[in-house]
Amino acid sequence: MTTARVRLGIVGLGLIAQAVHLPNLRTLRDDFDVVHMCDLSAQLADQLAAEWGGQVRTSTDPAAVFADPDVDAVLLLTPGTHAALTEQALRAGKHVLAEKPFAHSAAEALACADLAADNGRVLQVGYMKMYEPMLARARAELANLGTIRLVRVTVLHPADEPQFSHVRYVRGGDADPAVIDAASADEDRRLDQAVGAVAEPLRSMYADVLQGSACHELSLLRALFDDASPSFAFAQLGEFTAGERLAAPPQLQALGRLGPAQLAWSWNWLPDYPEYGEEIAVFGDAGRLRLTMPAPYTLSARAKLEVERMDGDERSVNRMTGEPRTGFEEELRAFHACITAGTPVRSDARGAAADCTALQQLTRRLAETYGVAHTLGGEAARLGEVA
Repeated sequence: MTTARVRLGIVGLGLIAQAVHLPNLRTLRDDFDVVHMCDLSAQLADQLAAEWGGQVRTSTDPAAVFADPDVDAVLLLTPGTHAALTEQALRAGKHVLAEKPFAHSAAEALACADLAADNGRVLQVGYMKMYEPMLARARAELANLGTIRLVRVTVLHPADEPQFSHVRYVRGGDADPAVIDAASADEDRRLDQAVGAVAEPLRSMYADVLQGSACHELSLLRALFDDASPSFAFAQLGEFTAGERLAAPPQLQALGRLGPAQLAWSWNWLPDYPEYGEEIAVFGDAGRLRLTMPAPYTLSARAKLEVERMDGDERSVNRMTGEPRTGFEEELRAFHACITAGTPVRSDARGAAADCTALQQLTRRLAETYGVAHTLGGEAARLGEVA
């Protein structure tokens, strides 16, 4: 039984930990007590633990965190997918908040969901955009738009460096290369199980871009539209060479449906312009809505919502700005509430499984567009998707 202050172990102390999670945990120190830090670099773990202050244990093996009797819950912030570490943590009796990408395959995500339920533990996936404070107002405004005809998702993605230019980033140089190689080999094996023999560049694009970034848009759509998952009828890329990894992330356009509405999705790599852009526009027969999401790694950035609709014979436009709390902070608040008060998990592993299925279908559509050989479809078909 946990106390109101959840004792936390952190596994993985890289950029996402240093840029957002550790600063937010400082803010939420009345809710969380960081008691254990783990990273493959002992130097990095020791330095960040010393800077944190107090009695923070350190280790280089996640198993040490999972075996720690003073740890109630863990944040899994390592590179790559997190289903394997999640399973270990759940079996050790820990609550889990795992960053994305959670799993490459729906089967892995569903197995973790079942394990969490069987063990009575909280399992929350790090889809922080689902916790954006403005989402509740956006959902309420959707009811005033009449019949939804079109949902348009646009992402303008800069290079990584400008997004983190404000962050002090400490690196460690003493990680064991053999451990890194073993983790990479395991990641490749799990990717094989998810997408089979699909050729490059689609294989790495599924792992790096779709699971690493585009999954957030799927989670946003589920949050806005009652867990609806899209279906894709067509997709295309910008320039690429068949059989080779992309030299840079792609220009990706996809068309499909979200329930009865048309869906148009555009994800664009724009490295020479530093501002991140993300908009979900919803067009109904009685109004329009535009939700502009904040840059993800700025701690005080706010979402913006604009709603247009008819008020009698007059067109009204209402512009709103969200609270100065980010989705990253709110997801930690929600994690605490799930553990201590039994609040239902909003970003659960079953949602992550649905996202895997949708992203596999999108990858299959890309393969069909360009005549790329693939064996995609096995897992999705077993889960009930119609190709």
